[in-house]
Amino acid sequence: MKSHSLLLLAFLLYAFNGFGQRKDYRITAYGAVADGETNNAAAIQKLIDKVSATGGGRVIVPAGNFMTGSLYLKSGVELHIEKGGRLLGSPKRNDYSNKPSRPALISALNQTNVAIMGKGVIDGQGQELMLDIFRLLRSGEMKQDTIWRVKRPNDRVFLVFMLGCRDVRISGISLKNSSEWVQDYRQCTNVTIDRITVQSTAYWNNDGLDITDSRNVRITNCFINASDDAICLKSEDPAAICENITIDSCILRSSANGFKLGTASHGGFRNIKVRNLTVFDTYRSAIALESVDGGVLEGIDIQYVNAKNTGNAIFIRRGHRNNTAKVGTLKGVYIAHVTVETPLHKPDQGYPIEGPPDHLRPGEDKMPKRPSSFHIYGHPWLPYNLIPSSIVGVPGYPVQDVVLEDIAISYGGRANKSIAQIPLDKVTSVPENEANYPDFSMFGELPAWGFYMRHAEGIQFKNVRLRYVDEDFRPALVFDDVRNTTLTDVQIPTAKEMPVVLLNNTSNITTQHLKLPVDEAKGVQKTSYH
Repeated sequence: MKSHSLLLLAFLLYAFNGFGQRKDYRITAYGAVADGETNNAAAIQKLIDKVSATGGGRVIVPAGNFMTGSLYLKSGVELHIEKGGRLLGSPKRNDYSNKPSRPALISALNQTNVAIMGKGVIDGQGQELMLDIFRLLRSGEMKQDTIWRVKRPNDRVFLVFMLGCRDVRISGISLKNSSEWVQDYRQCTNVTIDRITVQSTAYWNNDGLDITDSRNVRITNCFINASDDAICLKSEDPAAICENITIDSCILRSSANGFKLGTASHGGFRNIKVRNLTVFDTYRSAIALESVDGGVLEGIDIQYVNAKNTGNAIFIRRGHRNNTAKVGTLKGVYIAHVTVETPLHKPDQGYPIEGPPDHLRPGEDKMPKRPSSFHIYGHPWLPYNLIPSSIVGVPGYPVQDVVLEDIAISYGGRANKSIAQIPLDKVTSVPENEANYPDFSMFGELPAWGFYMRHAEGIQFKNVRLRYVDEDFRPALVFDDVRNTTLTDVQIPTAKEMPVVLLNNTSNITTQHLKLPVDEAKGVQKTSYH
């Protein structure tokens, strides 16, 4: 007992020396000016450096508007923004450093025990900054690499960028108006993000929260409203991976995807646990899982997702975007307790940055232009029927071992044959698009209204309920090149035409307790088209 008391005393002394004596430093005492115009970067950075060098502490941003360019957090430093405090990003691009090639308002590079906390605001002033970036582009001071980046030029500025850091804490703050991804935690270990608010609809390509090739990450109780993906896990290094990630109790709104793994998927994703997501007014998929760059995607557990007014429910894609690399894996996925309402109207209409208008998809040369078509970025866009959820691999490389349990999806319906129709004996005409950017609309028109599955094996549907509001002429389910799949307690109460379920080039499809609008023997049509 005496030895235990001594150990406890030693720990308390260590904690007191390590944390109890950490000091608070207010930036106003070191020359920072709260006029919203003075660039305080030099004063704040000098203070951060001092605090780190003397053992750590809190650098406090008090109430007021403090403008700054690039800041670099150092080990042992908590940047604490008090209620009423606003850290404003400079509207001048030349006030930001490109070190280490990704310009950001706040960076941390290979640091330990860093934090950004408080009840204040970090505002990137993204619209004002973009005006200056375009001014620099027009004058030739900045160079543009490719034409397609007209609306997404290089050298836009992150709000937070952390690379190679350990023991990172982000809590309580609000992040607003980024011109680039809002925040990226790259190759970091032990990251905790809790109770943050992201309001970022000021510009394009501004993901709300990105985790790239990081391990041991916990994201909880966050509200994210972003023009691009709300929460997105990425893997850009073939030798690295996103692993041991937990996401819980977050509310997401996006003009892209709600929760996504990918698009970048070079190393991959393993042991990802997601719970209790609310997704609303989201243009693309509530859940998107993408392995297209040669990495692994396995050990994914997603439960309790409620999505309303969302353009697509579930998109799972094993692709081959880089034909010089191996085909990645996509297996071992469990998705359960999911409710999604997909409307007829455009789900993100009225937000500052929207997805393509009125559910449009890229036109193809073989498709005739209609009077309603128009051009975006020089490409014709044509209306399409609502796109179902999908699980799609590539020939010879199926999606494997996915379980969908307790899933309820409601679709607006109202598909129109005059817009597009894939005859049931032409289901193999859907393009493979192996190397295309993965997205729920990447195949164009699909022959199903509820779920489309191709190049897949070992898929289990358990207690899955699909319904439409208005009639749809397409089958509810279309499976093409599917093996070893079970449908248990699948309920499809509405159907306009037969078949309700179409199986093409399939084997070992087991059904139990199907609840279809007609007799099961008549409602399921097995075919083999060549």
